[in-house]
Parts: sequence; C-alpha cells; structure tokens
Amino acid sequence: MPIRPDLLRGVAEVEVTSRGLRPHRLPAWVREQFPDGQLLAMEAQPSGVRLVFRTAASSIELVSRPTRIAYAGAERPRGRIDVYADGELTVRDVLDGGDRIEIDLATGQTTFHPGPAHTTTVSGLPAGRHRIEVWLPHNESVELIELRADAPVEPDDTGAPLWVHHGSSISHGSNALAPSDIWPAVAARRAGVELRNLGLGGSALVDPFLARVIRDAPADYISVKLGINVVNLDAMRLRAFVPAVHGFLDTIRDGHPDVPLLLISPLFCGIHEDTPGPGAIDPASIGTDQVRFVATGTPADVPLGRLTLQVIRRELRSLVDRRAADKNLHYLDGTALSGPADAVELPLPDGLHPSPEAHQRIGARFAEYAFTGAGPFAR
Repeated sequence: MPIRPDLLRGVAEVEVTSRGLRPHRLPAWVREQFPDGQLLAMEAQPSGVRLVFRTAASSIELVSRPTRIAYAGAERPRGRIDVYADGELTVRDVLDGGDRIEIDLATGQTTFHPGPAHTTTVSGLPAGRHRIEVWLPHNESVELIELRADAPVEPDDTGAPLWVHHGSSISHGSNALAPSDIWPAVAARRAGVELRNLGLGGSALVDPFLARVIRDAPADYISVKLGINVVNLDAMRLRAFVPAVHGFLDTIRDGHPDVPLLLISPLFCGIHEDTPGPGAIDPASIGTDQVRFVATGTPADVPLGRLTLQVIRRELRSLVDRRAADKNLHYLDGTALSGPADAVELPLPDGLHPSPEAHQRIGARFAEYAFTGAGPFAR
C-alpha cells in the first residue's frame, strides 16, 4: 500500500515525489523563503518523525530510499529505523543502500552516489491488534515508498499532549545512534507525550521564521534551546542577541499566549564556555575516524559584545526574569542537563556534541525536570 500522510507524526507536511513521500519538518513557505543549504538538509532529516498506526498484522515491511551525507575519509554511523510494538522496541534496523552525498572537507567538493532502496522488516508479531511506531532516521533523509502488511493498518491517535521542541544539532540528535535515542525522543517516551522535534543541526539561530512556525503549530508544551549555534557561527553580538530572543518569544506568544514555554540555555561545551566563535573543524582531525571542533574566537573580545556560552546563560536567565509577568514562561540552565562533571564522565566525542550515553542521560533528566512534580510541563 502507498504511505498515507495521516500515518505520520512530527512533520510539517509531506512532499509527493516520483517514488513516494518525503517528510518535511518545516513548511514549504520557510524552505522557499530561506533556501539555505544547511537548513534544507537538516529539516529533511526526519528527526523525531514517526509512522504510527494500529494493525493486527504479524508481518510489516517498510520500503524507503534513504539519502545520507558522508565525509570523505571519515566513516559515520548509518541511520537506523526503530520499530516499537505496543511500546516495546521490536526492531532496530541499520540502513543500507540509498543515495550518498559525499563531501570532501579538504576541498569542499561534493559527489553524488546513487544507491538502492532499503526494506525494514518486522515479523512474528503475536496475534491481536498492536500499536506500531516506526521512528524514522534522525540523521538521513528518506523517501517513503511503500508499506506492506498482512492485515489492514489504521491511523492511531492516543490523544497524548503535544510537546514542540526547538534546538540545535544536539536536539536534532548528533552522535545519537538511533532515532528513538536522541534526547528529546528519550524524554518524550518517558513522559508519554507526542513529540514534534524542531531540532535543526547548525540552525538554532533565533530565526524569526522558526518562531512563526512554532506560533502556528498545535502545542500543549513548548521548549526552546538557544545559544550554541549563535556562538559557534559567531552570528550575533550581545546587543542584537537579547532583543532577538525577546522577539522570538513574543512571536510564539502571539499564537500561544498561555502555553507553558521553557527557555533552555546551552549545555556545557568546554570549547565555547569562555571562548567566542566561530567554531571550526580541527584541521588535524580531517581524514581521521573522529572529526573534532575547536573555537577560533578570542576571549578578550567578550567585553566588546562577542558571545560565549557563559554570557548567553547569564543573559537568558536575566531575560526571563525581566518577563516575570508571563507566569507560564520558565528558564532552565542547560548545565543542569549536562554540565562540566558530565563532560568529564562522558566526554563530547567531537568536542561539541554529546555521546550516545549522554543523550540518554539528558533525556532522562529533562523528563524528570519538566514533566514531573512541580515541573513546567507537569500534568
């Protein structure tokens, strides 16, 4: 059967291609208004996107055509598709085949290599109706070609609250090995909420169009994690950053005046704690199995308004304090999710992004903080 759009969760819309459906996490008007290559590549990777349905099938197959970005001389883990049956992980399928876009970091040259489709198979499901969740890869884009099952499938909606989250590559899932193991997915599954993940690698830059996307999206809870991309792109100075965040929050509030809204400052990242951006790839790591990042800014420029993570945490806390009239606006220091001690115990493999084990820890901590007790999203 062809893939039905109403089976998909966590998307803005789907594009009909010659092969099937391509999920998009940002609407067409954003992609047309600002067709930045990095943004387009990241929004097309379906981080947090799931096929969700009920069926009495004992066997299910999903045919997809993945497209991955690879770096010459540096092998990166392939994407995975996670399949849950009635809340239990049943299949973790490593992608093979698909198209490959290879980038030579030394020259900037890009080469396209086509490849075959991939089939994810679930078999031996016990008799009875099951709720199936198929988590699509967070780090490769996919075209969904065909769904095969030996019994009909029907859309399923539990009516769970919807959590909309926006952040950087860490929220997108960098270094996580599987799509349901990125930290927002870990938190959402623990809390029993529906996730729409707007974590966009390299693209959490206080962009007004992202605020409008969140403003217009259905949401019961909203969180926004800002700062690391602003620093490692050296995108703003202090004078521009603080008003931009105010405007970002104001736009969200135009559509969601009373929804619990959580502003999260950056997680600990040693290279940018006291050193401004821009960040860069360490040339010595090019061609090795582990690319690493370094900060190239000058700490002496901080008094001139250049941003570090410590400056951003101070300013975001102060900003929320000044918006005290908004009783549903909350602040979380990102180092409570991953701080200096965590970086010692679970070092950042590339100097910038958490390890797979750290994603689990961050997700568990966020779920405990936000969705329980007196947390801002507690029900």
